[in-house]
Amino acid sequence: MDKGTDAVDMLEGRSYKLQFPWIGVVNRSQADINKSVDMIAARRREHEYFANSPEYRHLANRMGSEHLGKMLSKHLETVIKSRIPGLQSLINKTINELEGELSRLGKPIASDAGGKLYMIMEICRNFDQVFKEHLDGVRSGGEKIYSVFDNQLPAALKRLQFDKHLSMENVRKLITEADGYQPHLIAPEQGYRRLIESSLVTIRGPAEAAVDAVHAILKDLVHKAMAETMELKQYPTLRVEVGTAAIDSLDRMRGESKKATLQLVDMECCYLTVEFFRKLPQDIEKGGNPTHSIFDRYNDSYLRRVGTNVLSYVNMACASLKNSIPKSVVHCQVREAKRSLLDHFFTELGKKESRHLAKLLDEDPAIMQRRTSLAKRLELYRNAQAEIDAVAWSK
Repeated sequence: MDKGTDAVDMLEGRSYKLQFPWIGVVNRSQADINKSVDMIAARRREHEYFANSPEYRHLANRMGSEHLGKMLSKHLETVIKSRIPGLQSLINKTINELEGELSRLGKPIASDAGGKLYMIMEICRNFDQVFKEHLDGVRSGGEKIYSVFDNQLPAALKRLQFDKHLSMENVRKLITEADGYQPHLIAPEQGYRRLIESSLVTIRGPAEAAVDAVHAILKDLVHKAMAETMELKQYPTLRVEVGTAAIDSLDRMRGESKKATLQLVDMECCYLTVEFFRKLPQDIEKGGNPTHSIFDRYNDSYLRRVGTNVLSYVNMACASLKNSIPKSVVHCQVREAKRSLLDHFFTELGKKESRHLAKLLDEDPAIMQRRTSLAKRLELYRNAQAEIDAVAWSK
């Protein structure tokens, strides 16, 4: 202000009102600058000016550069605190994104052999757990195995059409062939046995088909579990090795299952339930008139009765196998897959040297570099988060 004037109306907000109060300051003049008057002396003279000037004495406590600095600092602090929630939200979001990407990239590879082995075992256990979850219903896919037993196997057994196999012509043929050169005296037992065995042996086909169908489902679940195990995506060589080991195990289990399941069918063929035939109504004239030829003895009525009896027995055995075949398949394939899918792989893994373990963990160098970069950024954001939280909670 020029001499003879004052800024009281302005400083008190009457001339022009601001959102924040006016603050007057006394700057160094050009003459002060030329005389090298320092800032400390200038601030002292400024304080004396406001304190001793009649116009500004009543405003002296809120005038001057020092007061302006305090007010600006306080205002800046208020502005910063008002922005803190937004900054916190942005930093937290960024931290979550970085942590998520690091999680998708997986843990860094251990440097020692023991660490590598442990890491591989953990990845395999994760895969094995995902596979079991598919079987147990936590994830989808396991229900297809039940469909094999509830739909596919019964439909395949039904398609065998035992009644056609036990047609009049076939019954007559097998009965007469079983007698050989001498007709039977009481009952055509060998004929019965051949009819039953020739019918039951056809069940081997549906039994094998059930084993193969479950095997195909288990293989599909292995592939699904591999795709859903994030760590396996990180290491292509390990993924191939684990997949190969799992399929090899399933192949061995299928062989055992097929052997056990077909044995159930063979058991029904090689030993007949005698009690079933003892309960059948007895025919006094089973053999007909002995003076007639062998072909006259087997009249249609008699052969139909034989065919009916055999069909009843075969249906009884078939119903039994319809229940026992699924038990055999589940015991030999599903249960074993849950229990020991990667046992052989683990045994071989323990024999491998460090360099072989390193080959299994052949991570892409670009991924390693990306993980390191993300880890550094994450550390910076966490430090910033801690500092901002400290400011936010301060008084």
